[in-house]
Amino acid sequence: MNFAHEEQDRRRQDERQLEMLIGRVLQTGVLAAAAVVLAGAAVYLVRHGGDAPQYGVFRGEPEDLCSVAGIVADASQLRGRGLIQLGLLLLIATPVVRVATAAIAFALERDRLYVAVSLIVLGSLAYSMLVGLP
Repeated sequence: MNFAHEEQDRRRQDERQLEMLIGRVLQTGVLAAAAVVLAGAAVYLVRHGGDAPQYGVFRGEPEDLCSVAGIVADASQLRGRGLIQLGLLLLIATPVVRVATAAIAFALERDRLYVAVSLIVLGSLAYSMLVGLP
């Protein structure tokens, strides 16, 4: 009887650790994204804060900010808009990393049902992101 109680306590502890890990992944992702966006906004305002707006001319998104490679290249050169876009990509990636983390954690616990569910959700997320690509 004591062994069953200890096993139940161990499972509760493992579940709590998993919840804490997933919570940390979400917190870290959101805070990192916010920090990168804030840094990008500061850089952009320092460089372009005094520019007069030209409302009569429409300027779409620059070509270099229309791909992940272009965003990373601009961010690595510390361009404000590139950093802002990179922060938004980090924010979008956060739930994907959370689901991947959950799948790995469930696999380590040998919980096949939740691994399968996590992988289905991960596949759905990947598919939905890739469908819109040219």
